[in-house]
Amino acid sequence: MKWNEYGFLVPELIDSCNCDESCITVCPFNPYPEEEAETENELAEIYLKDATLFHPQVGKYSGIYAGYSNEYRLTSSSGGIATFVLTELLERGIVNHIFSVKESSIPGIHYEYALSNNKQELIDASRTRYYPVTLATVFSKINELEGKVAIIGVACFIKAVRLLQSNESNLNDKVQFLVGIICGGVKSRFFTEYLAEKADVPKHLCYKPEFRIKDLNSTASDYSFGCFSSKDNQKKTIKMRAVGDMWGTGLFKANACDFCDDVTTELADISLGDAWLEPYNKDGYGTNVVVTRSTLAENIIREGIRSTKIHLEELTLNRFLYSQQGSYNHRHRGLPYRIRRAKKKGCLVPPKRSIIRKSLTFDFKIVQFYRMKVRKMSLDVWKNNLNAILFDEKMKKNLFLLRKVTLLYHYKKAIINKLTKNKN
Repeated sequence: MKWNEYGFLVPELIDSCNCDESCITVCPFNPYPEEEAETENELAEIYLKDATLFHPQVGKYSGIYAGYSNEYRLTSSSGGIATFVLTELLERGIVNHIFSVKESSIPGIHYEYALSNNKQELIDASRTRYYPVTLATVFSKINELEGKVAIIGVACFIKAVRLLQSNESNLNDKVQFLVGIICGGVKSRFFTEYLAEKADVPKHLCYKPEFRIKDLNSTASDYSFGCFSSKDNQKKTIKMRAVGDMWGTGLFKANACDFCDDVTTELADISLGDAWLEPYNKDGYGTNVVVTRSTLAENIIREGIRSTKIHLEELTLNRFLYSQQGSYNHRHRGLPYRIRRAKKKGCLVPPKRSIIRKSLTFDFKIVQFYRMKVRKMSLDVWKNNLNAILFDEKMKKNLFLLRKVTLLYHYKKAIINKLTKNKN
């Protein structure tokens, strides 16, 4: 894997590669997948046989919850359920090693996948990292390890692991558990550089960036970015609300994310995200939404509730869907529009599930158009400027237009919903 000009890690063919192109079979965005692993649905039938429930927007599942870990909540970006589950796996001897994203020892690289073998190492690695990493470092080591492993990752990474398991059967026993993080989109390393500049730290002086610094006296979404400056070793922070919407606009996001329909990390044993719904979003300590998909995951959660190690409440399916509504709206409803545009340009597009087949209104298409434009433009502008002030100035017009067309779309939608409700 190598860094490209837009701050993403991408595959590079090297002289010693002799795999006869089989490496493409483990790519989560492979445009020519094998029939038995064409989409997440086929893979779920292989690896999540225990799950008895299914919803097209959630995948196969056993239970849905919202809550937090009593012990790990304060040391985590959200509710600490990931650290709780992984600690349980280690302490029960179900796995011997955890692959998660930790601080890198490589100069100039902030984070990478690395091993955790005990509770303290898990706590040290428990923060959210909005920074590009690669699984290459995992699978170069995995067969050398004694014992079994668990891996934590976002949807495309978890799918890559499942695809590798389907190609190398020895890994079905070796990889015992997957923790999936519900993802809003993979960010370029430009995202970190931009936030460091906004916090008054030049990108080349930035180290130890933190992306989810909680404000315990505020709401869950009112978090900060922070990093240290190698000039004076002082930590600088900035509230994320001060830099604007980094997620709904798609700033610094990978193009592949616009062609992902796996909102809830459907192929993991357990999927974890933020509880973006009341009353949980009012709590600055952080709260997880939890989707169990295997018997082992469901048992760990149920036993954790009984022992009071974790505080969880069952969520209805509709409440859970509402908590991720923004992502569903963009990645499911808007996906057909983006696919049509890509194919018209002659781009390869991986097979996608027809999750939602609703005709798109003109105003919704305009929103999708500007999101795509802003996403790509943000990468081009930063590549050529590397200055937060210039970046903000160059992006100002299109961000303004995106905000206006989005507001117009939501306003129109609210009126239609009100009229429909009154009519009924």
